[in-house]
Amino acid sequence: MRYWLMKSEPSDVSIDDLASMPKQTVAWYGVRNYQARNFMRDQMRVGDQVFFYHSSCEQPGIVGIAEVCKRAYPDATQFDPASKYFDPKATPETPRWFNVDVQFVKKTRLVGIKELRSYPELASLRILQKGSRLSITPVDPAEWKFIMGIL
Repeated sequence: MRYWLMKSEPSDVSIDDLASMPKQTVAWYGVRNYQARNFMRDQMRVGDQVFFYHSSCEQPGIVGIAEVCKRAYPDATQFDPASKYFDPKATPETPRWFNVDVQFVKKTRLVGIKELRSYPELASLRILQKGSRLSITPVDPAEWKFIMGIL
């Protein structure tokens, strides 16, 4: 099993939205960064654990836990000309973008970015690295364990 941190803007999909969705799952659509795509396509497996992170909001931070419940498959938004995620170079035969499905596990207290930065044990957490803007990043098992201990 691997551990991940996945960012979502709460105005798009929040932890509360995920908790209220049918079967409490959501396709992690719209990722348009090759490294984040590769994490989903090549490394994520059913059962992997995820920190659900609210970004681009007043108080960014970890707000819940989810689990990967479906392996990577082509992101349908890349084929939809009406979607802001449309990619004219993608075809059903050669998709460029993928998503996984994640399932709600639980909502947690907000562990904000400022608090995360305050722990020396998390100094290597990728989201805290200067210039890190990826929406999906791996989390080291020791970092996962530490964060679970402060939730």
